[in-house]
Amino acid sequence: MTRTFTLPDSLSLSDLNTYLGRAARVEDGSVRLIAGSGVLAVYTAVLYPMGLMDSSPTVLGLRTFELTDRPDFDAVVPIRSLRDRLTRLQNEVVDPTAAVTATLPVEVNTVTWAAISPPRGGWSPLTGATEAQLRSTADAGIAEVAAAVPTGIGEQIVHRVRSEVWGRPVEGAEHVPAGAAFAALSLGFLADGEPVSIFETGTWTRLTTSRGHVLVRRRGAGLSLSR
Repeated sequence: MTRTFTLPDSLSLSDLNTYLGRAARVEDGSVRLIAGSGVLAVYTAVLYPMGLMDSSPTVLGLRTFELTDRPDFDAVVPIRSLRDRLTRLQNEVVDPTAAVTATLPVEVNTVTWAAISPPRGGWSPLTGATEAQLRSTADAGIAEVAAAVPTGIGEQIVHRVRSEVWGRPVEGAEHVPAGAAFAALSLGFLADGEPVSIFETGTWTRLTTSRGHVLVRRRGAGLSLSR
């Protein structure tokens, strides 16, 4: 498998590192990188079930980046290790307009959410949502989780509280769980006043802005393994 990918300039490198930094503040685990046809798709997890009896929705963030080379790989790597490499590359930049080649860290193989692939086609538009609508939902949920989860509490209780709060529908957009609003806000996908397009196919819902995508696999759906 190809172990490298090349971004067109240091701005793209910084953009990718910023996205991963935001994702790490939500879930400091792994990132899935899929390269093909000169594009790098970067999937990060925001919310996902922790076991067979967990009915939490799966909520993923997605950003795509242009590549100057054409590697072909599907790899899951630790966010922290990848960010360390990208940060070192940023510190070594001499010409901001020059292409930058990054090397993948060692892969991990125990990430359940990364085995679930959203469809690439067949999306049908639904009624959209406003940026303000999603932002207020996310802010309210963050405050509720913070109030309900004191420091030092067990991980299972934390996950149960988060699942309950983020599994509720967004008011006025009942086809979208609050966790999608949280993902859009936390990953930096919301821009003031920009509309948010919503699409659906099968058991999946997608929120799209100019800054990125949030993908939601609704609870109770069967796994579609691609790896």
